[in-house]
This record gives sequence, structure tokens and C-alpha cells, in this order.
Amino acid sequence: MAVLHNSEVKFNIGLDENKVPEEISWTAEDGGIDDAASKAVMISVWDHQKKDTLRMDLWTKDMPVDEMKQFYHQTLVSMADTFERATDDQKMSATMRDFCDYFAEKLELKK
Repeated sequence: MAVLHNSEVKFNIGLDENKVPEEISWTAEDGGIDDAASKAVMISVWDHQKKDTLRMDLWTKDMPVDEMKQFYHQTLVSMADTFERATDDQKMSATMRDFCDYFAEKLELKK
């Protein structure tokens, strides 16, 4: 299969003197996103040779804790959905969603 198009996603991280994120923005031209501001980013990359996940988790100093809790919850729900699409393992996906409901309940995220 030949590569017919390359797509690029760029993150710009503005750091303070201690290299702590002050600002995060990102651009994904194919997605119609141009220098959009963000308060947090989580990236996971699979190293198929080492069979290991490489991760980068960043958030700005001014990201509110309540938003961080919501960000984690939504990320977990998204991971359950992606896991189901990737593996078709409906039973484990449902178990993951049960945990997401528990997580939200304990953090009082559901109104």
C-alpha cells in the first residue's frame, strides 16, 4: 500500500523558566484546526519493536482541577470506545465503561 498523503499534527508548548507549560496550542490542517488553544494534552505512541507505550502528558499551570478530572473521565470513556472499535471485545469495553461510570460518580462529575 502506497502512502498517498501525509498529515501533520503540531503542538506548540510555551514553557516558563522552569520548563513548566504555560500555554499549549495545536494545529491539524487536515482537521481544520489552526493554532487552537488547549490546557492539556495526552499522547500515546506504540513502539512495536519494544512492545511498549511511549507517553507524553502535559497540562498548563492554570488548568483547573475540576477540568482535569473531567478531561481524564472523557479520555477514559474515549479509550473504552476505541478499544471496542479496535478489538470488537464488547464485554471488556462494557467493563471499562462501568469503571468510567464509577470514576465519574466518585468524582461527582455527573449532575
